[in-house]
Amino acid sequence: QIVKIGERYTVVIPKEIREKLGIKKGQLVRVSTDGRKIILEPIVENPFKTFEKILGDFTYDREARKKAEKELLKEALRDADLGY
Repeated sequence: QIVKIGERYTVVIPKEIREKLGIKKGQLVRVSTDGRKIILEPIVENPFKTFEKILGDFTYDREARKKAEKELLKEALRDADLGY
């Protein structure tokens, strides 16, 4: 796809690509070059940090654990599809 360089040299990543890679607003990406190519690589958050975010400060219970495990599994499967 072709995109236009905007003000302050910003680039909008097309929705199709954002969704395919699971890129979210505010997520960090690594920017590098390969010859004349610009490479943007999404930074994948540590799964343990994601687990902490899901659990938060609430008390342990079975439903909370099931929810956390399901979210971690979804993220791991998504990362596996992306080759991480």
